[in-house]
Amino acid sequence: LRWDSPSGLIFRRLMEVDEEFLITVEQSVENPTETAVRAQPYAIVNRHGLPDLTNFFVIHEGVIGQHGGELVIEDYDNVTDFTGAGEVFEDVTDGWIGFTDHYWMTNLIPEPGKPATLSVSYLTRGDIYQTLTKQPTQDIAPGATVSSRSHLFAGAKEWEVIKHYQDDLGFVDFVNTVDWGWFFFLTKPIFRGLHFLYGLIGNMGLAIIALTFLIKAILFPLAYKSYVSMAKMKELQPEMEKLKERAGDDRQKMQREMMALYKKEKVNPASGCLPILLQIPIFFSLYKVIFVTLELRQAAFFGPFRDLSQPDPTSLFNLYGLLPWANPEPGSIMALIFIGILPLLLGISMWLQQKLNPAPTDPTQQMIFAWMPWVFMFMLGGFASGLVVYWIANNTITFIQQYTIMRTHGHKPDVFGNIKQSFKKKPKGDAANANAKPDSKK
Repeated sequence: LRWDSPSGLIFRRLMEVDEEFLITVEQSVENPTETAVRAQPYAIVNRHGLPDLTNFFVIHEGVIGQHGGELVIEDYDNVTDFTGAGEVFEDVTDGWIGFTDHYWMTNLIPEPGKPATLSVSYLTRGDIYQTLTKQPTQDIAPGATVSSRSHLFAGAKEWEVIKHYQDDLGFVDFVNTVDWGWFFFLTKPIFRGLHFLYGLIGNMGLAIIALTFLIKAILFPLAYKSYVSMAKMKELQPEMEKLKERAGDDRQKMQREMMALYKKEKVNPASGCLPILLQIPIFFSLYKVIFVTLELRQAAFFGPFRDLSQPDPTSLFNLYGLLPWANPEPGSIMALIFIGILPLLLGISMWLQQKLNPAPTDPTQQMIFAWMPWVFMFMLGGFASGLVVYWIANNTITFIQQYTIMRTHGHKPDVFGNIKQSFKKKPKGDAANANAKPDSKK
């Protein structure tokens, strides 16, 4: 493209689009006049009005950029404060700036290795959100020609594509256009592992299950110590009952003798909590990966599970497709009540895991443990089905690990006996006796 300006300068622009989403712009200015002039290359992306937003706390939508190794992250609400010159980043080498949505983005990338000025501003007149890049001003002598080069990325945040631009074209930290979140040290390796496994297996649901096996294998040393400690705690139950009888209502004496017993038997009662605590950030990181990455969008498992980034599409409302009417609308109360197959399997897997041990003797604890699997079943029913697949696989592997470790330490879990016991109704007299205070005279 060539055009002549009123000042006599001749402008040329060559635009090349690669096979992905990158536009490379080569601009040149020829000065055929007899007077030296100055020109400054620049590029602008204007977003007219506020776009339709996902408005969910785990995803950033708004300005995304990079300068000096630091990310520029601004929501659209914050950009409205940048009137006038806006927020300006001077003398930036290997920087870029633009707008990002859930799966898509538009980014301006000045020529890597050369300094540039980046800015973001809001133009109240016209309701325009603007990002701007300016390269250094150049002097153009009479008869001389100068040129500049820059890039425009406009497309989906596909991992292989943006990593290619980062590694091969020098777009520093370009993979961070994906919102990895605060737990980036977990979300990145989890995604890389999932992406690798999907490439090997070709099925995202099976890749999630394989990733669960891998995570459980990495955490097994900690889990082993935890399960061994739990098995020893079970062995100490008779001793604990004797301590309670001896201490009576003296809680301080009870605590002292319990700690002495733990120290003698080398048991750490808190170690059982460690695997659960580790699972919380892993669970959230996987949730983040499933929600924000394009690769999980519309990723299929089998049968009706055609998109693991969405909630379970099956429903008890129509007997999982056997009855001739549609499922409840996603997000409705009916959808929350009439859960799908995967949440139901999740509740059953948690319930079976509990049955490795007898129910607690304390009535309050017994009630909490009895309701917990079914509360989680309904809580996670509206989550992405890929996340529920992970949790089911995690519960199944945990059950096998616990059962095996307990058997190797001489304790045979009576799973079926504990299940039968949970269905037996307690006589009213037993419940009253359990809550009754012992007679001090006796």
